[in-house]
Amino acid sequence: MAALRYADASRLHEGGPVMRKVGLLRAWGRILTGRYPSLSIEITRECPLRCPGCYAYEPGHLGAAGPLRTLADYSGKELVDRVLDLVHRHDPVHLSIVGGEPLVRYRELEILLPLLGAMDVSVQLVTSAVRAIPRSWRDIPGLDVVVSIDGLQQEHDRRRAPATYDRILTNIEGHSITVHCTITRQMANRVGSFVAFLSFWSGREEIRQIWFSFFTPQVGSGDDEILSPAMKADALAELARLRPHYAKLCLPDRLISGYRSPPATPADCIFARTTACFSSDLKTAVSPCQLGGKPDCARCGCMASAGLKALGDVRLAGILPLRAIYESSDRIGRAQRRRRMSRRTEPRAIATYESRR
Repeated sequence: MAALRYADASRLHEGGPVMRKVGLLRAWGRILTGRYPSLSIEITRECPLRCPGCYAYEPGHLGAAGPLRTLADYSGKELVDRVLDLVHRHDPVHLSIVGGEPLVRYRELEILLPLLGAMDVSVQLVTSAVRAIPRSWRDIPGLDVVVSIDGLQQEHDRRRAPATYDRILTNIEGHSITVHCTITRQMANRVGSFVAFLSFWSGREEIRQIWFSFFTPQVGSGDDEILSPAMKADALAELARLRPHYAKLCLPDRLISGYRSPPATPADCIFARTTACFSSDLKTAVSPCQLGGKPDCARCGCMASAGLKALGDVRLAGILPLRAIYESSDRIGRAQRRRRMSRRTEPRAIATYESRR
């Protein structure tokens, strides 16, 4: 599952958020003009993995547009040109590149990523590390490589082959990456799994930080990965207890609060409302959020959603919540968008987002 950089960049320490001021002001500017500060692109429909519970390949992920594997999928110069065109049109502060498996298009990414770095776009690339991550990517400004790892080696290798532990360790050599682990029922049920996971990955010099999120089901689904509320609460309590012992674990109290009380609907979710998501044909909108389909918000475990909710709950001078500032700015931005739309016809996929803001 993807986790966006908002939750990391805000560094939700107890005293309040310590944002990179330039990025925050740029994001606020996008909101005030009716644009999306964050853009998410499923850069390919292809993936060599067949992970249980993967949201991208759920039958309802793209609604009436059909399953992801039925959409157009680009490569070569056409993919590079189309992605750059989408980025130029949206002018995001942050871009998340997901899939499918983005490294299926590593040749195109070797061209795209330096260009995006030169455009001052902060890029997060979410991968299984199924193939070697090019060493040249280490020097690209603003690039954060996030490797998805599902639990301990025995379970992960079964769920995510061929992106096994051994292959990941080889393919991340020489890099500084973020590990992202989606907690499933299987991992939560195994006594000592969090200690073992943190001990293993914290000890690797390639690991810069470790993120945890929780499996988010679709409404009405009965996935084996779903945690009960009690299991989720126990996992959060244990991880909070472990934080002093693992400096690379990024899970401040405000983020825990966001996990405990997620947004009730996509309309309440700042992440969903500030992120434009597109699938592999680069025109089909993924809605109502990056997960697509009908996510069960009451059981949401998305790190970006929890992080931005926690950020919205922060009160300036102990009085005014940041969410109130966002809502006011969003109203101004929607008015700006309506004025633009009255002068010209917006692309269909872009207009789709207006209904949820």
